[in-house]
Formats: sequence, structure tokens, C-alpha cells
Amino acid sequence: MLALFLPAGVLVGMGLIALSTLSLHSFIFQIIWTALAACLVVLFIKIDARSVFNSRWVVQGMYGFGVLLMLVALLASPLVRHTHSWIVLGPLTLQPVEFMKVALILLFANYFSRRHLAIARWKTILVSFLFFAIPAAISIKLPDLSSAIIFFCIWFGFLIFLGLPMRRMLVALAVLIAALALTWNFALKGYQRARIAGYLAPQENALGINYSVIQSKIAIGSSGWFGKGYGQGTQTQLGFLSQPTEDFIFSAVVEEWGLLGALVVCGAFFFLISQIVRIGALADENLEKFICMGTAIMFSTQFLLNAGSATGLTPVVGVTFPFLSYGGSSLLADGFLLAIVNSIRKRLA
Repeated sequence: MLALFLPAGVLVGMGLIALSTLSLHSFIFQIIWTALAACLVVLFIKIDARSVFNSRWVVQGMYGFGVLLMLVALLASPLVRHTHSWIVLGPLTLQPVEFMKVALILLFANYFSRRHLAIARWKTILVSFLFFAIPAAISIKLPDLSSAIIFFCIWFGFLIFLGLPMRRMLVALAVLIAALALTWNFALKGYQRARIAGYLAPQENALGINYSVIQSKIAIGSSGWFGKGYGQGTQTQLGFLSQPTEDFIFSAVVEEWGLLGALVVCGAFFFLISQIVRIGALADENLEKFICMGTAIMFSTQFLLNAGSATGLTPVVGVTFPFLSYGGSSLLADGFLLAIVNSIRKRLA
């Protein structure tokens, strides 16, 4: 248990240290969300995850509820940061796409555990594609491109690791390219296309679309081995770094704690992923293996997109860093998945 939660605790701790210098409000609420996530872990110590999520009715119900929440956000939520991604509940906000990520992993784990021998059948691929496409389409409409990308990576990751034949893979990629072309022309907002164009020309429009990435690179590049010190990051503390509590929290941490801080964060994350993969490899049931696999895929995708945005290696799409970024919905979703993985680990002991 310690090997699984220690790296997650390190990430949460590093995030809280960064938040304490950036926003007292975010710092306090993150502590509350962390406590709630810990309660989920305690709850699942008493629950056999396999007996719960082996039920098609449970996972399909979670999936349907997630789609319903996303539709409520799309149709009835206020516009926040150019999107309808949040349901406002008084002082709290709920981001349904985070719940949907968990529901999609559990649904795919259940679905493919029953059909993994028929993975090459077009019906299996098509049904799984529809499971991914429905929330992805709603997500793009919100608009929330980053969540649509993560939904796709979860679906495609399952197909790859389950051994989809190359011919089927090429067809799936062709469909993806066609879908991307349609999305670019008819679904993406102007600022989303500008972000991608800015990624392809990183030195242009330094005061416009590329401003955040350039400031992030300055924060990271000026940090040195040990950083500028607690609360001393110039780009972060003086407001040059955009969204330092969420999208660019990796840059905020590195600026104040340097290469050493980057190594601690990345080392803790890679160790966490290695433990999740190890537990999945040792699990007896396909359902348990697939839950661990889906969790590792989701966490890794978010890490690559968040850290990639901070360093200019990927376009800025607005993805949280697992356990490090501020965000109650994402922290609860991540903690929920980790609690399920720990329940699986407990059965192996």
C-alpha cells in the first residue's frame, strides 16, 4: 500500500507547497479535496472492486450518468474560461468530464474483459468506438478539446494493448484522420486552432497565443539546479505565468525548486505508474488487469500533455497534472481510480 500511495502523496504534497504561495483559497480547498480522496481510499479498503465493477449494470449506469452530467454542463452551466465544462453548486464546481474519464475506463475494462478474444471483430471495435465517441463529441461541443483527446487515448490505448491487428489499426487511424479533419474545419473554436498553429510556430506571436508557453519556458529555464526558492519564483509570483495552479503548475514547481524539484515530481509519477502496471500484471482477472491498464493510460496521457505544454513539446490544451494540479474534480477522480487499484492490490496480498 505504501508503494502505491507514497508517490501520490509526494505529488499532492509538492502541489500543496506550490499552491500555498499562489492562492490561499486554492490551497485550503485542495486540502479539503485531498481529505475527501483519502476517504475514498478508506472506503474501498472494505470493498471488493471486482464484485462491484464486474456488473455491466453498474458500469453502464456510471457511463450513462457521466454522459447526463456532461449534457447538463453543456446545456445549463455558465460559461467559464470559454467553456461550459463546470456545473456550479454554490461555492463548489463540478467538472463532469473528470467523472466521465473514470466511467469510461471502468466501462472499457468491463466490456473488453468479456470480449478480449474478439477484439479483431468489427462489431467489437465499432461498439467501443461509440462508447468513446459520444462523450468525446459532447466534450468538443463544450468546448473541451483536452478531454476529448484523453477519451480517445483511453479507447485507443485499450485497442493497442489488447493486440488489435495491424490492418484494423490502420483502418482506425484512417478514420481518426478523417475525424480530425472534420473536427478542425467544423468543431474547433478559433482560439483552439490558434493554439495548434502557435505550437507549430513557437517563436511567433510572443505576446499572443504563444505567451503562456514562452513564460513557462522562461520559468523552467531560469530555475537552475535548486530553483529560486519557496515563494521566490519571479514568473510565477509576479503573474507572468498563466494558470500556475493548474495547467502550468509543473512550471511553477520547477521554477521554485529547480531541476531537483522536477526530478522529484517526475520520479514520483513514474514510480506510481510502475506500481499500477505491476499490480495489473499480477492481477488474476482480466477486469482487474484492464482497470489498472486504463488508469495507467489516463495518468500517463495527462502527464505527457501537461508537462509537454509546459515545455512546448505539445500544444497547450489545458490538462491537469495528476495529483499535482489544483482541482477538486480531477483530484477526486484520480483518487477514486487509485482507491480501486489499491483494492485490486489488496486481493493480491
